[in-house]
Amino acid sequence: MNENILRVENLKVHFALPGPWWKPPAVVHAVDGVSFEVAAGETIGIVGESGCGKSSLARALVGLTPITSGRAVFAGNIDLSGADKPTWDEVHKRMQFIFQDPIAALNPRMTIAEIVAEPLQTLYPSMGRAEVLERVVDTMKLVGLSPEQINRYPTEFSGGQCQRIGIARALILRPQVLICDEAVSSLDVSIKAQIINLLQDLQQEFKLTVLFISHDLSVVRKISQRIMVMYLGHIMEINSCEAIYSHPLHPYTEALLAAIPQPDPVLERNKPLRLLEGDLPSPINPPAGCVFNSRCPLADDRCRSERPPVVVRTDGAVVSCWRSAGKG
Repeated sequence: MNENILRVENLKVHFALPGPWWKPPAVVHAVDGVSFEVAAGETIGIVGESGCGKSSLARALVGLTPITSGRAVFAGNIDLSGADKPTWDEVHKRMQFIFQDPIAALNPRMTIAEIVAEPLQTLYPSMGRAEVLERVVDTMKLVGLSPEQINRYPTEFSGGQCQRIGIARALILRPQVLICDEAVSSLDVSIKAQIINLLQDLQQEFKLTVLFISHDLSVVRKISQRIMVMYLGHIMEINSCEAIYSHPLHPYTEALLAAIPQPDPVLERNKPLRLLEGDLPSPINPPAGCVFNSRCPLADDRCRSERPPVVVRTDGAVVSCWRSAGKG
């Protein structure tokens, strides 16, 4: 079993909203106490509806959003909560981020060579110009881009090509961890499959650890070994990919799986509908008890009054639900 490269303990990310001076500010509980571990070389999918805290969690792990409380420990001994700039510089050499919008993530005034080289020039300022250019060319080849394109600008590329540029920018540092925040959600289906295959190939070649964030469980199934299901800033379930799809433990996971379209129109028409009623509650004022109780078809009085603990089962699965205790 590989050692854990990332350990998160009761991590919270809260945002204070500006308001009238005579009132205390409202607080958005974007991430509200999550704990999990990621093994080196593992690909873990993080799923949930928009607003569940996936991106806030990811951005906190790379320092783009401050951690309100709790701990995130990287590589066994680097505490990311309260880390200073030199510490973050060392972390960023080993952990990189791929953004959701591949076009907006690239500076339109910079050439592809400048964009891909920027992390090296920032974090390794003593590296020579020739060595930087050589690494840029090699990395562009790795992600399926032609070295002849290095002097072009992002506006000359398609969305899929821009995402390859974003992957090259992250990969040029040869990191240990890639965090992909909805990295394929804005791409066409065929291009999406190409990028997923590329990420899988890179993961195997460089023994990368990947945190793959998505709202699309069919995409996550393709790339992940384990899946973490989030709802309103909390973890609902963590389990192996096979177990999540064959035997989900949490009612929210069941609802997400039921929403996956079937390619066979007959199966799609005949599958039982388990659509969730109502909207995601406000993270400013989350429900008492289980945060999912307002939309859960199985919720009872206990669910509405007591928050279920996050339980690690004997089979390694993690679940937070009063009603899942009897599931084998």
